[in-house]
Amino acid sequence: MRRIGGSALLLGAALAATGPVGAQTKPDEATIDLDVTAKRLDRERSSILPSLGATRYDFSKTAIQNTPQGENAPLNQVLLRAPGVVQDGFGQIHVRGDHGSLQYRLDGVQLPEGLSLFSNILSPRFANEISLITGALPAQYGLRTAGVVDIGVKSGSTNPGGEASVMGGSYNWIQPALQYGGRSGAIDYFAVGQYVSNGIGIENPTSAYTPLHDDTAQWYALTKITGIVDENTRLSFIAGGASARFQIPNVPGQTPAFTVNGISDWNSSILDQRQWEDTYFGIASLQKSYQNFNMQLSGFTRYSNLSYQPDVIGDLLYNGIQPYANRTSLAAGVQGDASLKVASAHTLRGGFLVQRERVTSLTNANALTLIANPDDPDGEPIPSGQTVGFTQGSDLVGWTYSVYLQDEWKVAPTVTVNFGARFDAISGVTSENQLSPRVNVVWEPNSMFTLRAGYARYFVPAPLNQVNPNSVAVLSGTTAAPGVTQNDPVMAERSDNFDIGLTVKPVDGLTLGFAGYYKFAQNYLDKGQFGAPITLVSFNYANAQVAGWELFTNYDKGPWSLYANLAWTRTSAININSAQFNFDQAELDYIANNWIFTDHNQSWTGSAGAAYVFNLGSDWATRVSADVLFGTGLRTSIVTPNDTSLPAYATLNMSLTQKVPIGISKGTQVRFDAINLADSTYQIRDGTGVGVGAPQFGMRRAFFVTLAQKF
Repeated sequence: MRRIGGSALLLGAALAATGPVGAQTKPDEATIDLDVTAKRLDRERSSILPSLGATRYDFSKTAIQNTPQGENAPLNQVLLRAPGVVQDGFGQIHVRGDHGSLQYRLDGVQLPEGLSLFSNILSPRFANEISLITGALPAQYGLRTAGVVDIGVKSGSTNPGGEASVMGGSYNWIQPALQYGGRSGAIDYFAVGQYVSNGIGIENPTSAYTPLHDDTAQWYALTKITGIVDENTRLSFIAGGASARFQIPNVPGQTPAFTVNGISDWNSSILDQRQWEDTYFGIASLQKSYQNFNMQLSGFTRYSNLSYQPDVIGDLLYNGIQPYANRTSLAAGVQGDASLKVASAHTLRGGFLVQRERVTSLTNANALTLIANPDDPDGEPIPSGQTVGFTQGSDLVGWTYSVYLQDEWKVAPTVTVNFGARFDAISGVTSENQLSPRVNVVWEPNSMFTLRAGYARYFVPAPLNQVNPNSVAVLSGTTAAPGVTQNDPVMAERSDNFDIGLTVKPVDGLTLGFAGYYKFAQNYLDKGQFGAPITLVSFNYANAQVAGWELFTNYDKGPWSLYANLAWTRTSAININSAQFNFDQAELDYIANNWIFTDHNQSWTGSAGAAYVFNLGSDWATRVSADVLFGTGLRTSIVTPNDTSLPAYATLNMSLTQKVPIGISKGTQVRFDAINLADSTYQIRDGTGVGVGAPQFGMRRAFFVTLAQKF
């Protein structure tokens, strides 16, 4: 199920539920007690971190399966089915007008942001349910505030037994997966892994069906072990990782911009640039409840590594620099959250987070030297055609400290006020802090009607692993030297956010809703892709305004499930005031005096879907589903920065899933998916715009078949 603002929205109808397969023994009383205890502790953990007053979109296992490719899909493809979520290149998504600023949590524990760009390190295959929380967030949510993606991780209780599957299809796609879960006494265990190999690892930079030099190989894995110590205490451990290698796709017919050692002509279709991305994480948690008190204390760590290998000569010919680059990030910390019901009308909640991160960067590069122009000695220097080597590096350590306290006050039987504040402080490239008040009011006069309003002050630090503090002086006199040398430090974003929402359920199965929001920010954080390695670099606009609204509706009853979302947003900003060396002087001068759309602004975004289950509840259940994604296009630059939208697009996707009561314990399932069925050619990016580094097209028509077997 998918819940919006406290109402349920089912993206698609479910196949008939199946229990654990294979020989099963009758559970004894101890097992039944463990089931009850685990479910109660799950509820109590949710009560520690409620989304009261915010907008919440929940995707159950059924909703994930209704997404094209189901659990085989990348996580961003699932989230694109929520209202107002915008598609971008490199697998990025934008929520409510922010470039990134998404926070990812596993069972309520925040994961530090990593270095990976092309790969989604978290897979829908890990999830029992996924929630996207937006709007005026309660005080427990900070640092990354555009949206909170909270993944309820599968367990041996929610997913007992095993399942093996393999998906194959267009673009030489092969994706096997294996999972197994169960319980031994008080110990619950679950493990899952998958491998992905295909010929379209990154978006195609051309409109052709088949990209050039775009192979990828990836693996993802996660394991979760939970132990119930007593009826009020639970220990859990989650560990996982992802490793991916990518070829950087080529654009044929490009003309070299430079001459290197007498070479001035080259075939751009044979360039060989590659990137590797690795991320590993671990979480250990203690959950404890006693009467009206609930708490969870967690330790976490995350390691990321990114490496870029240039083409031996092509990078010099086309870009004037040949960088062999490596970046690493190691973060570790402690997070604590607790709730205490102090009176019938008051529940206090508080918590803290402390995190240390170390980021290293090392680039060994070659560039072309610049010499005086013999035809114009007083003019601009020109490339000599000869190379020079240089090294850039940094070693940064940053600390983050956060603490919050809030009170959920039941003012009247139909009115709830949640108010509090959080304090965040960082030290690293900059040292900054902020006290951020939060307040939400929810009015529920009856079960059909919910009205909410909220205010939140946000403090969003620049990710330490996306700050580029390197001196540009070492690049002087080479083709790698920027035209602008100013490099003011990237500051934390500070903003005031207002949010309202209305949910109405007029008849059984039908939900209607509206949400509106406004944000005014100082030092608004944006990100751009500048050169290599292919990663994002943060920068600030002095001020920004974000405004928008979302409409949603759904009908879910019997074998039918229907939904539709429509959202409008406008994000504008002025004056780039940090990391200026990434931009041209003319661009900086214009933006310093003129409000512009940000490059990730897409005015209109929509999605709609329908599903029907034939033979509902039988062993031969058949689910047919289809959905449409629509967008009016991200920004591009024609005359002035980000002055025009790319053409609008819409993609149609369809799925057919058939249960087959044969094989081991009748647990066989066959799935067929068609992506972009109409074979629409649409451009996500055209390579222009502020902070845009490369053109990207959406995937053309593709077909996939999945065979899954439970055991």
